[in-house]
Amino acid sequence: MTGRLTRRPGGAARLRALLDSGQTIVAPGAFDALSARLVEEAGFPAVYMTGFGTSAALIGRPDVGLLTMTEMAASAGRIADCVDIPVIADADTGYGNPLNVIRTVGAYEAAGVAGIHIEDQVAPKKCGHMEGKQVIPPEEMAQKIRAAVEARSEPEFVIIARTDARAVEGLERALQRGRMYREAGADALFIEALTSEAEAEEAVRAFPGVPLLFNWAEGGKTPPISLDRLQELGYRIVIFPLSTLLAATGAMRRILQEIAQAGTPAAAIGELPTFAAFVDFIGLPEVHQAEQRYAVKPAVPGSETGGKDGSDV
Repeated sequence: MTGRLTRRPGGAARLRALLDSGQTIVAPGAFDALSARLVEEAGFPAVYMTGFGTSAALIGRPDVGLLTMTEMAASAGRIADCVDIPVIADADTGYGNPLNVIRTVGAYEAAGVAGIHIEDQVAPKKCGHMEGKQVIPPEEMAQKIRAAVEARSEPEFVIIARTDARAVEGLERALQRGRMYREAGADALFIEALTSEAEAEEAVRAFPGVPLLFNWAEGGKTPPISLDRLQELGYRIVIFPLSTLLAATGAMRRILQEIAQAGTPAAAIGELPTFAAFVDFIGLPEVHQAEQRYAVKPAVPGSETGGKDGSDV
């Protein structure tokens, strides 16, 4: 009864089990708790908290390193609180040096997420599919990964090392960085902003047996590749970071245009979820059940707890 009002424990262990199963984990992006619940409702095994989407939803600004670690971890916590599927979260650069990374891992673990990815960009970072990125020395990033691995309190908590070096130093250097990060203890690798299917294949060949994450960035530098092909190549995690954000933006624009032109949304109401269906979806029936279960029942006049006039005796 109260399950939907509290967080289900063990997200990291469930994500680790999915990784060990050999299946490809498809994790659409969520930019807030509501979009995460929609991902879960659609039947996906995991949800990805997108940094791009979080920045857009939380402060209405692009993903250029404007959000702090505490803001990102708080957003991750709100998502983890409302879904039963594991949450993979963007942790940007780890928000500083290895000491900062230690605190970051603790904050995201406390938030209830199952795993994070940390990237090797210079702070302030940029979205991986924007121009003008810079990367830190690979040795420095390897130490950050080592700190993240040693800082986790749950051994199942998944540390994903992301390199943005493809756009800065070329593919071969990006793959070399990936090897260093794997040796530092990363559970999975994320080679960002690959520019062709051939590069996606080369990345898989470079890391036999290593779980790889593929970023299906809608409209980004990486061309669209079918999920069947990504599964055939052997990618273990596929994220779709922007689909929900872009779809929500388009839908809100349409309804606002209708209100602006017609004065009310009446003509478009039929295209929307009903109020009753929506409140059911976000958990009102569970709230009512909990209210009834834990309601304080009034004393009955004349009982052991009250006199005939309702006063204490």
